[in-house]
Amino acid sequence: MQSHRGSLVVLAAILGLTVIGTTSCHKKVVPPPATPPPPAATPAPTGSLTAEPSTIQAGQSATLTWTSENATELDLEPNIGKVQPQGSTTVSPQQSTTYTLTLKGPGGEQFDEARVTVAGAPPTPAAEATPPVTEEELFEQKVKDAFFDFNRANIRPDARVALTEDAQFFKEHPSIDFTIEGHCDQRGTEEYNLGLGERRAEAAKNFLVSLGVAASRITTISYGKDRPFCTEQTSACYQENRRAHFVFGSETH
Repeated sequence: MQSHRGSLVVLAAILGLTVIGTTSCHKKVVPPPATPPPPAATPAPTGSLTAEPSTIQAGQSATLTWTSENATELDLEPNIGKVQPQGSTTVSPQQSTTYTLTLKGPGGEQFDEARVTVAGAPPTPAAEATPPVTEEELFEQKVKDAFFDFNRANIRPDARVALTEDAQFFKEHPSIDFTIEGHCDQRGTEEYNLGLGERRAEAAKNFLVSLGVAASRITTISYGKDRPFCTEQTSACYQENRRAHFVFGSETH
């Protein structure tokens, strides 16, 4: 009898442990929080640009019309600039032109185009024919005089530069003959200045010949102090008169 009771006690203990284990296995499991959905993408700007009519005659006008969505900034070129999200404007291009609408917004940047074709545009008027420049006019524009120091006929550095440029011009225009006049300032006798003027003219001639200009093209003459370029009694005026002066063509002595 005692053995039977002991068996019942053991069986009850086993059933109690089973119930406890089963109860612990069925605890409620809390699921992790749900991941929020990603934010919606910012829509890109869209729009359209049209031209009506798309073909015009020179002097006529066309109307540009545009619309847009999701755009915060619109630019219409050429020559129009910033515009409202929708609108229209009149254009009168002088030549065929492609107009471009640029749309910008948080979602990016887009473009649209409309072309206005100008048919029968009048030809650009031809510029009036410019008469050709004569060699004498070129001579007056390009040829420079050579200047000298007081009582001197030697070629100084600035005169070398001027005469070198003159020589280049004369070699580029071989048909031009010319005269070199020797001039002096008002100081000294007439006879002395005639001789000094001659030496100055010859010095300029010899320098040009040394650079390749034919001597046969050059005539020299001295005017001494008889034909001054400046008549004031100043150092600057005296310097103006001490020169080898170039004249187009050959002068008669």
